Amino acid sequence: MQLNTIKPAEGSKRPRRRVGRGIGSGLGKTAGRGHKGQKSRAGGYHKVGFEGGQMPLQRRLPKRGFKSAALRYNAEVTLADLQGLSESTIDLALLKQAGLVHERVKVVKVVKTGDLTRAVELQGVGATAGAKAAIEAAGGRVA
Repeated sequence: MQLNTIKPAEGSKRPRRRVGRGIGSGLGKTAGRGHKGQKSRAGGYHKVGFEGGQMPLQRRLPKRGFKSAALRYNAEVTLADLQGLSESTIDLALLKQAGLVHERVKVVKVVKTGDLTRAVELQGVGATAGAKAAIEAAGGRVA
């Protein structure tokens, strides 16, 4: 096999439709657009979701759900992440510096995933009930 002999699979490529090229082509005269009406005219169409003046589906259905914009500034850190840090006092600035949370994050919470064997002190960082118990069991504390 050589690059200049490669061809697409049989039947995978079709020739493009050449419309408006005489009645014998089968796509002459109206060029596959039917007779009259908005969709047959050049430049004549409607916006997405328009139903001819009827109340569109996306407006007939009720609004549902909400996603807080503040969630973008929250982050989670695991006990395994804290185990990898060398410092014993952990705050938001340290977590940002270590690259564990994004620079824009304002609220951090420690979750109980992984193990923690050394004593750490959390300052200005929240912890779940399970994570708090694990930190205190390892000799640390949550300020």
